[in-house]
Amino acid sequence: MFSLKELIQSIDHTLLKPDATQKDFFHLCCEAKELGLKAVCVLPYVVPFCVQQLQASSVVVATVVGFPLGANSWGIKALEAQRAFTDGAAEVDMVLNIGALKDRRISDVFTEIEEVVKVAHTFSGKVVKVIIETALLTAEEKRIACELAVKAGADFVKTSTGFNCGGATVDDVRLMVETVGEKAKVKAAGGIRTWAQAEKLLLAGASRLGTSSGKNIVTQYLEQYQKDKN
Repeated sequence: MFSLKELIQSIDHTLLKPDATQKDFFHLCCEAKELGLKAVCVLPYVVPFCVQQLQASSVVVATVVGFPLGANSWGIKALEAQRAFTDGAAEVDMVLNIGALKDRRISDVFTEIEEVVKVAHTFSGKVVKVIIETALLTAEEKRIACELAVKAGADFVKTSTGFNCGGATVDDVRLMVETVGEKAKVKAAGGIRTWAQAEKLLLAGASRLGTSSGKNIVTQYLEQYQKDKN
């Protein structure tokens, strides 16, 4: 069984709903601080607010780029990343261009990832995660996407935005881990609501979990720990 520390440091506490208010983001940050989670993942315009709320904690701020469709031009994605890091985000989760990948416009997909990575490297210690939207891809396309992300220098590949059909699956995480090897890490996201789901994904090799149910997952973990202990 994973330790509590390992669990909480794997969780990106996520709120990306279009109708979320500043009060909701404040609550998200309070929960993340209380639980000691790895990160909050929030909409770009609230990055400065969340950075301010979390400045006295170890929780970092992540935000999204090209979200949720991945259809922005690479120049816009690079600008989004630049603004996010300037505003204080430590990490960006960028959606790659799904249509371009399916059209096998490989150089286009590689370039957009590489340009965001280049932006990250102009700062210190910034992290780039590439969302490949596994539910929309074939196994071959998933492998190609992971290979391109690694070649472009991304730190993570990520399963899903959570805004399309499907979400994180054990099979997809295993495929992604197998493809990237030691060259990158895997973030599972999309539909993760329970400790039972989280544990399976971590066992499959995920290093991060994107979820809006972080508190619920930690609570269930502690309940399971007490049962096992007794």
